[in-house]
Amino acid sequence: MSTTAETTSPAGPREWLGLAVLALPTLLLSIDVSVLHLAVPHISEGLNPSAAQMLWIIDIYGFLIAGFLVTMGTLGDRIGRRKLLLIGAAAFGVASLLAVFADDSATLIAARAAMGIAGATLMPSTLALIINMFRDARQRGVAIAVWVTMFSVGIALGPVVGGAMLEYFWWGSVFLLGVPIMGLLLVAGPILLPEYRDEEAGRLDLTSVALSLATILPVIYGLKEIANDGVGPVPLAAIVVGLVVGVLFVRRQRTLESPLLDLGLFGSSTFRTALVTLLLSMLVAGGTYLMVTQFLQLVGGLSPMKAGLYLLPAAFALIVTAVVSPMAASRFRPAYVVAAGLAVSGVGHVMLSLADSSSGIAQVVTGFAFVYAGGGPLIALGTDIVVGTAQPEQAGSAAALSETSTELGMALGVALLGSLGAAVYRAGVDVPSGVAGADDTLAGAVEAAQGLSSNVATALLDSAREAFTNGMNVVGGIGAFVALASAVLVAVVIKMPATGAGEVPDGTDGSADGAVPAVKVEG
Repeated sequence: MSTTAETTSPAGPREWLGLAVLALPTLLLSIDVSVLHLAVPHISEGLNPSAAQMLWIIDIYGFLIAGFLVTMGTLGDRIGRRKLLLIGAAAFGVASLLAVFADDSATLIAARAAMGIAGATLMPSTLALIINMFRDARQRGVAIAVWVTMFSVGIALGPVVGGAMLEYFWWGSVFLLGVPIMGLLLVAGPILLPEYRDEEAGRLDLTSVALSLATILPVIYGLKEIANDGVGPVPLAAIVVGLVVGVLFVRRQRTLESPLLDLGLFGSSTFRTALVTLLLSMLVAGGTYLMVTQFLQLVGGLSPMKAGLYLLPAAFALIVTAVVSPMAASRFRPAYVVAAGLAVSGVGHVMLSLADSSSGIAQVVTGFAFVYAGGGPLIALGTDIVVGTAQPEQAGSAAALSETSTELGMALGVALLGSLGAAVYRAGVDVPSGVAGADDTLAGAVEAAQGLSSNVATALLDSAREAFTNGMNVVGGIGAFVALASAVLVAVVIKMPATGAGEVPDGTDGSADGAVPAVKVEG
């Protein structure tokens, strides 16, 4: 049957079971963020790709997810969010099988590209469906917290799961996880997930799709190249081209009756502030995660699997704070809860800024746990604020913007903070004359030390580890500043009342301004 969604009645058992189904692709996509990096040596041995091919194998997945998020979020508003989710799940499962049995680099690159496009349909669809299924503000906050928790657990479990599978199976096994998970989604989705779509949406503007891709892809490419090889003319040109096309994209959206991206969403100061705070926090998180994982393995001497286990306290802390935050927001203003969390993250960043290469890993693990614990309220409530300020028919677009902000923030963090950490390393490392490959990265220094005498190798590694830790200290200091400044910004600008007050925010900073537009619901 078909009805119009204009209710804020509490969700029932079907919705909560549907949430469990939606958590599965979220967990899988977050595991895929980190699991492939562990398989790189095994892929190199099995397929013998060139250096350029290996970079494409690693990067094309993230490139295409980031590039297609806005398009897929809006497409779901038009054709139906459940339909798009199931199409994406089927495509992701088939692409995963193609990757599992790839026998050459070109096939694996094509499979990863298909997985990226399919993955771009999953994230905004799952989040938009959660928003539509849970119209009660408090339940929606808990549901988003569960969604965020699964994403965070996947990031932490990626090295553990990947390390275990690579220890007992071949490299293609890391892609097998996608097949049963997507199969279960295809079976349970039509039963437990209702369909939602905007009945008043116009045709998809293909020119806008092309412009959005030509905006995001060059910027992401440029940032990743800067992170890998430093500042150069090609990545800078790519970023400039992306920004110029972005201006053309925005201008076109202003002239269309049914734009790909509804710029009216940015009319809310609450929406803008939440989106910018998510971007900045993900930027810091991306750079911090990069530095901490390298510290644990290259300074602390842990294997990838053990490093993943040492990250579990941080993941557990994020789970707790993400789940508790909606309950706290029922008594206190969400902005205050988020600001308090950002202050806790600031403390964690300060701990990282004071860590020493010779003091062991306890302080780094503890500091990182504080960073993640403080990020839980922002990711849970910040995401809720972003999509909660949108009208129901805009849920897909708002969810896509939230995800794009996250993806772009992570890429910026790796590129900017990763490059900054590398610059600090290069300025501080003391490389003996005649030793090549140790002056750019700590990994290079570790590899170079294997061919040196004991005394020279010890001196090189001590210097390299200290220089790397200094870079992590600088990133920690920047993270502390960003976290504390963001806490003040959120507390001052976002005026939403506690959800216990019974008010649900809409597109105008929480003030009601009319009836909810029609959104088709098919049960």
